[in-house]
Parts: sequence; structure tokens; C-alpha cells
Amino acid sequence: MSSVINVENLKIGYSSSSILAIVDNLQINKGEIVSIIGESGIGKTTLLRNFAKLLSPIDGKLLIFDSQLKPERGKLGYIPQKLGLITHETVYFNVLEGAICHESLLRSITGFHEEKVINKVEDSIKLMNLSDKIDEPIKYLSGGQQRRVAIARTMAQGAKLILADEFLSELDDKTANNVWNIMSEYVRSNDITLVIVEHNVERAKLADRCFELVRNQDSDFSVLLEVDK
Repeated sequence: MSSVINVENLKIGYSSSSILAIVDNLQINKGEIVSIIGESGIGKTTLLRNFAKLLSPIDGKLLIFDSQLKPERGKLGYIPQKLGLITHETVYFNVLEGAICHESLLRSITGFHEEKVINKVEDSIKLMNLSDKIDEPIKYLSGGQQRRVAIARTMAQGAKLILADEFLSELDDKTANNVWNIMSEYVRSNDITLVIVEHNVERAKLADRCFELVRNQDSDFSVLLEVDK
């Protein structure tokens, strides 16, 4: 299987004197669903931000799609805890922001979008059960609805690697399970790699592999260990 994320002796944190976590060896393959759990403040979000190329490792090797460089536009999708939605714009507009990454700059600016892009936006909104909110400004939606908009935006982007940080938070159990099932089916049917940070241990163990960041007893940093399911 081809690897999407490849890690060796990775040290992450904010300075060489303040290492949060060390990952000795990790390979995440194309089409895998992988979850990361751990106590608050242990480095889960920092690790995901390194995978997203939003932070640089302190040391070690980190390859995304076999490259140290940031992936080409649209290939990597990131759903942060703070969603980054444009709150005064509509659901449609925000999801479109994900879909236009594969269009030319001219089409993006002028608004003359290809039919396949429009269809992708509408299909992603429908998958997240938000069709009745398509023209609603984000600021009028609940926190859970906004989170579903962010997921739809990433689906419309057509990313081959999706990194999601607590992407089911603010959702009630029934909706969270429904969204998890939709996302799982979506990534599996499209051979997409999904890496999630998840606080719900039972749900995290539904992934193909589950890892936990745990505090090293002899130092201040944490290490990544695979969880026996």
C-alpha cells in the first residue's frame, strides 16, 4: 500500500527546549482511517497541525504524499477546532470555498463556476443534511450545524487526505454517529485517508487504527502508542 503520511523520529512542539511529543515511527496508508486520542494539552492538535504543514517539526522526518513540501492546492483538507468559516456568508458560499480549489483563478474570481463544481457543492451540503440551510448565513446556525458546514466544505474540496480535529464536537450523539457514518462511507468509497483527533474513545476505536499520545514517565514529552482494540 502507498503511504500518505510517513514519520520517523519526529519531534514536535514550539521550540527545541519545549518538546511536546516524539513519534518514533508511523506510516499511514492510502484509504486508512486513523484516530488519535489523549488527554488535553498533550500535543494532539500540534501533531495534526504538523501533518497539515501548518507547523514545522522541531526535528525528524515528516513526509506527506512522499514529499517534505506542502501538498498541492486542494489535495489536503484540514478541519480545525476553530472552523474558519465566513460567518456573514451563506452555507453555499462557505462550501463553495472548498470546491473552487480545483478551478482556475479566473473562474474563482469571476464566479463563473463549472457545473461539476456547483454539483459538488450541492451534493456535499446534501450529504450533511443542510439543504434547507443552503442560503442561510453561517452566523444564524447552531454550533453543530456550523461544524457540518465545515465538513461539507472539505468534502467539496475533494481532498485525498483529510485531517479533522474534534470534528464531531458540538454534535449530539445521534447526529455525531450519523455524521461519522457518512464521513466513513465517503472516505472509504473515494479511497481517501482520514486522520482524526477524537475525545470519544469508543468512536475513536471505530477507526482502522487508533493511537494514543501518552506522557513519558521519565520526561516531559509524550509518545504515540497504538491502542489495542
